[in-house]
Amino acid sequence: MNARSSTVVADDLVKTYPGNVRAVRGISFDVRAGEAFGLLGPNGAGKTTTIGMLTSTVAPTSGRATLAGIDVAADPIRTRWLSSVVFQDAVVDQPLSGRQNLQLHMRLWGVEPAIGQVRLAIIRALLSAPEVLFLDEPTVGLDTRVRHDLFDVIGTLRERTGVTIIMTTHYLDEAERMCDRVAIIDKGAIAACDSPSALLSAIGRDILELRVDDPHGAAGALAASGVAPDDVVVIGQTVTASLRDLSPSDAVRVVEDARIDVTATTTRPATLDDVYLRLTGERIGTTVDWEG
Repeated sequence: MNARSSTVVADDLVKTYPGNVRAVRGISFDVRAGEAFGLLGPNGAGKTTTIGMLTSTVAPTSGRATLAGIDVAADPIRTRWLSSVVFQDAVVDQPLSGRQNLQLHMRLWGVEPAIGQVRLAIIRALLSAPEVLFLDEPTVGLDTRVRHDLFDVIGTLRERTGVTIIMTTHYLDEAERMCDRVAIIDKGAIAACDSPSALLSAIGRDILELRVDDPHGAAGALAASGVAPDDVVVIGQTVTASLRDLSPSDAVRVVEDARIDVTATTTRPATLDDVYLRLTGERIGTTVDWEG
């Protein structure tokens, strides 16, 4: 079986830890062979636990995970032969040098020596030529230059091998650049799943953010002018509106005509953070560059 015929399926996965802590609440998705699939959400959303259930390192409370048609819980050894994982923290033998780590894993997997200049943990993961590569927050702790080098390496890897990739991240640009599809994870459940472009198009082209003295009044004024209630989110004194038929300047005028003081504004293209905000009422971590 090669990478093109492999697939990953999560079927109603649930993980409840002692104390009735529900880390994952019925997650389901199907990853096609050769696809790059992302789990996007903040720390604590359940991304790493989901990866753990797909790789046999975490036993699900209920539900089923399959890799290339093989039940992960029923046959963990066989599924591990088909896949490899790059964990959030480096999993290498610290007393050994980089070369010694590589030589050890090459001997374990019975492969010939190979030369590569990427992060050691990723080299280790690729030595077995996996059909499915799991990347759990692969760029944590890397500077911008190294992150982009890693993007290029992963893209080249996909082109040459057709490997199926499942990655977790809380970096918006990472998900948008690397993934064919993204599942947005909120409190252990999937809030939405689609291609980045489809998720962005669903909320409109322009995003207007206002700092106002009466945010709920501003939201009401925008709704009265035709902005759909689902397209307006209020957090503190900030109103975030997805604009479709109303221009940003007209939207500001609507709020000011309602005698609501606007202290700052910003207009920008939509991002995946806006998708997350609309779905969950919270931000992943984007900052706002205010004007005015």
